[in-house]
Amino acid sequence: MNMDERWVNRSPKAMLETFHWFRGEGFNMIIEDILRLPKDPSVIAEGFRLLPHLVKPLLAVHSHAVWLLPTPEFRQAVLDSRGGPKWRFLGETSDPERALRNLLERDAMFTHRLYDEAKPLELTTIEVDATMTVDDLTRRVTEGFGL
Repeated sequence: MNMDERWVNRSPKAMLETFHWFRGEGFNMIIEDILRLPKDPSVIAEGFRLLPHLVKPLLAVHSHAVWLLPTPEFRQAVLDSRGGPKWRFLGETSDPERALRNLLERDAMFTHRLYDEAKPLELTTIEVDATMTVDDLTRRVTEGFGL
């Protein structure tokens, strides 16, 4: 696909459903890499390939996993701080504003999917919004990990 076909002309729902990393592709390679690391010090792995239903069976304790769920406002602020619609690949489309809207909507749907998946599995989620300070987030993550 060219940049417009990927980011402008498809619906955010189609973008979500066809993004292989949101389906856990590569998860096993991440686990293989983690298992090769020394047990001390502890390791924190992050990324959108670490889906709750894939991670939970590997947890000895539920509190060994935390999912950070950005609000749409937080995602917007992050992308704005990186240049908004002119940021990286968005600026390579014929309609960067629409590409940005599509990206933000796709990401919001993915965040909802993570929440809907993590809650029934009794896994910890933390909503991250634009008003949260680094200290607040650090405290919440520390509590989430049970430290």
